[in-house]
Amino acid sequence: MIKMIAIYQTPEDAEAFLTHYRDVHVPLVKKVPGLLRAEVTKINRTMIGDNAPFLIAEMYFADKESFSAAMKSPENAAAGQDLMTFAKGRVTLVQGEILDA
Repeated sequence: MIKMIAIYQTPEDAEAFLTHYRDVHVPLVKKVPGLLRAEVTKINRTMIGDNAPFLIAEMYFADKESFSAAMKSPENAAAGQDLMTFAKGRVTLVQGEILDA
C-alpha cells in the first residue's frame, strides 16, 4: 500500500485555513481516482520535538501503479492547484510505502 502524507505548518488564520480545507480542499481530494481512504489529523499537543505540524493528512492508494495514475489525473491537478492557493509555503508532501511492523 502507498501513502501520500501532507504535513501542514500552522497558518496565520487557523479558522480560515480549516474552513477552506474542509469545504473546498477535501471534496477535491476525494475525487482523485484510486484513493482508497483519507485521514486528517489536527495536532493538539506536541509530546517530543520542535516545530510540530498543525495538521497531517494521509491519503492511501492500493499500489504504486494506482498512485502513479492518481498523480497524473486531472482531479489531482485540481487538488494540487487548490493546495497552492491556501497552503503554499506551509505544506510538505511525502510519499511512502506502508511496511508491516
